[in-house]
Amino acid sequence: MNLFDTHCHLDFSGYDEDRDAVIQRAFEAGVRQILIPGVDFASLERTRPLVQVYDHLVMAVGIHPNSTADWTDANLEKLRQAAADPKVVAIGEIGLDYYWDESPKEMQRRAFEAQLTLAAELELPVIIHNRDASEEVLPILESWVRTLPESLKERPGVLHSFSAPSEYADRALAAGFYLGFTGRVTYKKADELRSIAARVPKDRILIETDGPFLPPHPHRGKRNEPAYVALVAERIAGLHLMDSDTFAELSTANGQRLFRLERDSI
Repeated sequence: MNLFDTHCHLDFSGYDEDRDAVIQRAFEAGVRQILIPGVDFASLERTRPLVQVYDHLVMAVGIHPNSTADWTDANLEKLRQAAADPKVVAIGEIGLDYYWDESPKEMQRRAFEAQLTLAAELELPVIIHNRDASEEVLPILESWVRTLPESLKERPGVLHSFSAPSEYADRALAAGFYLGFTGRVTYKKADELRSIAARVPKDRILIETDGPFLPPHPHRGKRNEPAYVALVAERIAGLHLMDSDTFAELSTANGQRLFRLERDSI
């Protein structure tokens, strides 16, 4: 099996005691690439040595909306410098989060729009975090994509851990975005999410764990890890009437295309 976990926070402390074993289990489960998103500058410093040790790990740099309370535009230069690392394949995760009250909405929007501008400048796709903020996230993205260089028009980014209503899926797809699905798609009451996943064009689907969060059934209540992305692939493969191996290849190719990774690079 050839799987790509396109979003896992392997730098988080939940993996400190057995990170190497987690990575080995992922490889044994068929996971051939893992993308570690950034959430702040501390996560950048934790992730940078990891991606140097493991060839099949890549990273994104960005300030998560819940980390934007002290945002200043000076952060952009730090991110620009960090993005020069050849292991950096995206800007993210960035966006808006109106569920938690960690940062004022105005500051979140300022940081979000500034990082979108940086992504366009650097010609890097974006990894979008959206929680309870679809009515603002989608218009911002729809406006942004109209300004993109040709190199990004077909691969502006991904709405990760997608869970918004179907109308927002349609708008994101129309704007050129990919949709990322996590273990949520395996949950008993996730019929609406499964119906969205079933009709997303096959060339726009990504799979992810968002580990250590959102473990798929039957691992709910436990720590998530990249090996479990196989369960996400299996569930979505069934929705598209495909076998798991074929869907794994397809979704991996999607991720490699979005993030401009060489096929069979590891």
